[in-house]
Amino acid sequence: MKKLIPVLFVLICAVSLGLTGCKGKGAANTINIGGIFPLSGDVAVYGVEARKGIELAIEEINAAGGIDGKKVVLIAEDDTGNPEITVNAYRKLTSKDKVSIIIGSLTSGCTIAITSLAQAQKVVLVAPAATAPAVTDAGDYIFRACFIDPFQGTVGGAFAFDTLKAKRAAVLFDNGNDYSLGLTENFVAAFQKAGGTIVARESYITKDVDFNAQITKIKAANPDVVYLPDYYSTVALIAKQLRAQGVNTQGTPVPIVGADGWDGLTENAGDEVLNGFYSNHYSSDSTETRVVNFVRDFTAKFNTVPNAFSALGYDSMYLVKDAIVNAGSTDATAVRNALAATKGAYLTGNLSFDGKRNPVKSAVVQEIVKGADGKLTTVYKTTVNP
Repeated sequence: MKKLIPVLFVLICAVSLGLTGCKGKGAANTINIGGIFPLSGDVAVYGVEARKGIELAIEEINAAGGIDGKKVVLIAEDDTGNPEITVNAYRKLTSKDKVSIIIGSLTSGCTIAITSLAQAQKVVLVAPAATAPAVTDAGDYIFRACFIDPFQGTVGGAFAFDTLKAKRAAVLFDNGNDYSLGLTENFVAAFQKAGGTIVARESYITKDVDFNAQITKIKAANPDVVYLPDYYSTVALIAKQLRAQGVNTQGTPVPIVGADGWDGLTENAGDEVLNGFYSNHYSSDSTETRVVNFVRDFTAKFNTVPNAFSALGYDSMYLVKDAIVNAGSTDATAVRNALAATKGAYLTGNLSFDGKRNPVKSAVVQEIVKGADGKLTTVYKTTVNP
């Protein structure tokens, strides 16, 4: 019996170590960050590009020694752009993977589906590109890296009136999408405040593919600009039907204006989106040193030019990294407090947070043009400050 005691002791220790191994040396040397993105589905380009930006940031952070000597690891989940799946991804990350900091999701509807959960469980949530104002309403653990729709819609209205010199605007929007509705309301308010007139205000339902009835009414209203506040896949369909009906101003195709949901349009549309302009978070052809370096390194790693979602993902990771460093801890409450006090220069602009944890920063407007290779691309048009 006495000979069995040492053996039993060893076995008990081995089992104990096996049960607590996740808290041992390996775990102590890593910082796990959760990520929720649409990596498939209709808006997959948003999530794929944001994750690439985060991966580049993590690669740089780890190459520089990590955070306090600890390696950063991204645990990414695909929500397909579906809020129900977003909730499942959140629960998996928090219950199984035990993360206390999550970057995601990308669209406003998916992000809002998990903000109350994150707030209740004191999980820091940083949304790279969810622009609806309600995203941060759940409480003080919810942040975003992007400007919000009221500012972006205002940018669109001011740009249409001041830069395009438009006086008569038509709006075609998704009546069931908070993103599209918010942009519409603020575009209309800004355009009218500047002195313009809304001559047509037409709506459709999410997943519609035939917009000809609405476009017929828009054409009859004779606008000199059309605002299309939706995601790139829908905008591509609308633009094609708009051009097919010959909606022109002074003999040329009417300018179309949109917002950051257009990112990805140049890879998913044709010449019908020329004379198109949209507000965005950064421009890849900026001459600022940090942007030049980012575009160079991103292109070398992924063989594509980074879009705004790539930049916002990159900034989101650096916001988290800086907050952890400033907090001196990965404790969610300490990170939350450090994030709220953020004030610094990031890829998408000089950034600080207001009382609702929305960033205060500028927006750019990009124009869709044909490059020297004959392919669609974007060029910087102007910057609009808050």
